[in-house]
Amino acid sequence: MIRASELAPGAMTWAVVDRQRIVIANVDGAFYALHDVCGHRGAPLSRGTLTGYVLECPLHYATFDVRTGKLLSGPISADVPTCDVRVENDTVYVRRYDRGFEAPPR
Repeated sequence: MIRASELAPGAMTWAVVDRQRIVIANVDGAFYALHDVCGHRGAPLSRGTLTGYVLECPLHYATFDVRTGKLLSGPISADVPTCDVRVENDTVYVRRYDRGFEAPPR
């Protein structure tokens, strides 16, 4: 997917996984991934701001916890689905399925 060394702590980027835009965030060396769409107006969350674990939507300032996808505040009432992330040999891999739902067969 992406190189871990190319995404500094406090930074975000986006990638496409199975035809779905995913935002990837580096929080103090830990990587998190969630769908790159705010449920309010479909704004790309990757264009927002990241402060610690809090990702703020660029459109109407809804905030989400990047670790869980939970809505913290804002004009919508839905969480953002998260993805599994693993880092191996400087590569960040993202597996697209929502935490809290049944995982696909391995």
